[in-house]
Amino acid sequence: MRNRSVADLMTPTAVAVQPGTSFKEIARLLDEYGITAVPVVDEDNRPVGVVSEADLLRRHTAKGGPSTAGAMMSSPVVVARPSWTAIEAARLMERHRVKRLPVVDAGGQLIGVLSRSDLLQLFLRRDRAIQEEILEDVVMRILGISPAALHIDVDEGRVTLSGTLERKSIAPVFVRLCESVDGVVEVVDRLSYEDEDEDQDKGDSDTPAEAEAPPLP
Repeated sequence: MRNRSVADLMTPTAVAVQPGTSFKEIARLLDEYGITAVPVVDEDNRPVGVVSEADLLRRHTAKGGPSTAGAMMSSPVVVARPSWTAIEAARLMERHRVKRLPVVDAGGQLIGVLSRSDLLQLFLRRDRAIQEEILEDVVMRILGISPAALHIDVDEGRVTLSGTLERKSIAPVFVRLCESVDGVVEVVDRLSYEDEDEDQDKGDSDTPAEAEAPPLP
């Protein structure tokens, strides 16, 4: 099972500007490429900030001051690595309350940009592809169980698991693995079991049998 990485989802060869790029040039680039922000890089192509539409509007309404990328940009910049998972990148966006992440290589140089809309592509994955990955990777390869007694239904990313598992203890692992598959929005557990959880069985065996009543005096 392979989750798509930042490298898979990012927009490569990102448009970038220098700290000295003017207000009008930045506005032109945002319009030309249909983007809402642009990374600011130094002479070594390392991100030093980001200029967004909101930054341009703030500078436009403010009085005085230089109208260059270096003066308007948000800094320090939060970056992502190409090997990160989409979940790691999404958590970083949420923690720093940003809508996009410049992606840098091992040398810190800009190689792309990951936006919220890029992450949303995960949830546009076809239901059939999700179902096949759960059957082949989760059920057969990872859990090593036969899919014959199981039914996996996927509708708009919502996975419904039904059928019979050998042991109840497998169910929470099964659900967690399904939740980690790219494109899964929700997992509904409607599974039944041949045997109850081993821990529960053990607990039952430790309970004194009600049939064994103390002898009468």
